[in-house]
Amino acid sequence: MKNEKKDTVVIQAGGLGSRMRELTKDEIPKPMLCFNGKPVLQWQIENLAGYGFREFVIIIGHLGKKIQDYFEDGRRLGVHISYIQEEEPLGSAGALYFLKEMLLADRFLLIFGDVMFELDWNRMFTFHEKHQGKATLLVHPNNHPFDSDLLTMNESCQVTGLSPKNQARNGWHDNCVNAGIYILSKSVTEQMTAPQRMDLEKDVLTPLMKEQEVYGYRTPEYVRDIGTPERFWRAVSEQKSGLWKRKCLTQKQRCIFLDRDGTINKFRGLIHDAEDFELEELAGQAVKRINESGFLAVVVTNQPVVARGMCSIEEVDQIHRKMQTLLGQQGAYLDDIVFCPHHPDQGYPEEIPEYKISCKCRKPGTEMIERMAAKYHIDLSESYIIGDSTVDIQTGLNAGVKTVLTETGQAGRDGKYAVRPDYRASDLLQAVEQVLQDAESTKEAI
Repeated sequence: MKNEKKDTVVIQAGGLGSRMRELTKDEIPKPMLCFNGKPVLQWQIENLAGYGFREFVIIIGHLGKKIQDYFEDGRRLGVHISYIQEEEPLGSAGALYFLKEMLLADRFLLIFGDVMFELDWNRMFTFHEKHQGKATLLVHPNNHPFDSDLLTMNESCQVTGLSPKNQARNGWHDNCVNAGIYILSKSVTEQMTAPQRMDLEKDVLTPLMKEQEVYGYRTPEYVRDIGTPERFWRAVSEQKSGLWKRKCLTQKQRCIFLDRDGTINKFRGLIHDAEDFELEELAGQAVKRINESGFLAVVVTNQPVVARGMCSIEEVDQIHRKMQTLLGQQGAYLDDIVFCPHHPDQGYPEEIPEYKISCKCRKPGTEMIERMAAKYHIDLSESYIIGDSTVDIQTGLNAGVKTVLTETGQAGRDGKYAVRPDYRASDLLQAVEQVLQDAESTKEAI
């Protein structure tokens, strides 16, 4: 049991759930759907109670009495539950007005009642305390970014923009999804002068973004919107399989580190324009298999195009936005992307001197991998790297992870290191299947 917390958890459970009528039959509220033996809301409350949260406020509306009758004051679950009854729909934020006299601390946790999760909450609250914003949003990549609210963030993790899921989008986008979980300052409620219909993103968060008071906490842990029957049943299956718990950052993570050029995308030398970026034919399927397995999918790539003055950091980021958008269209996502912009050799036309240095992050150096291992609690001894060059294989040897060489891209013909991979594969999909087979056989041997 974690230390008891003073923070109040507010669960927004008053929606109509129109997309879920196939399951609710309009007889029970969506958060009361039976999910592997107990209501959705009970899963949420029990997870949070395990981290020491004791005070809960549930905002109810449509068929809300059924929620109140089931949970009562929460004593049965070892918590205390109060209720806010919306007599008429107040949107995603209007009912927060009634919290003014109910909060025990200067912040509170807000969660939507159709989000399932298995999280290390201590990490998110540590992040919030470090940045001291008025709002921290939990953000993550998912397999349906086209049907999600997407965020843009700067290098300081400040949220600078929000693109709603019902808004037409052009160009390429980071797969950075607003998950429906927030830590909010009590001051947010104190600025509300009356109960009225309000939208959380438009009326509360957007003004705070302009004040640079909103931060995004990115995590690869299990968070799923179960707002459609398909997503609901998928989450049911993933909970039964143990995927939720395996992805929680209290547990050591397994990762498949991925080279980019020649592995995920077709090899075209030094790509410096997003127009030249094209996925390998089976890359989407391969990354999707990683996502389904519980392994993290993290790209680690050398991008000397920056040091050589061929493109800027922002232009590399644009290439990566295209990569994420194309993968997202195939239901796949990357948990993170890290790249080295340096190059040690001087004498290139238009080179950028500050990037023309020897560094520890450039592969076969291991700094990028070590940084990701620290960030995501990764067990390198149970992790892998897949790439198309001997540089990638040497990187894996240096980092202590198993290695797979693909026959795509350079197919090991760069000849920079006299190394042998643990496995060879015709393409990224076959490489991933070999990794998953090896990981399963190793598990069985133990």
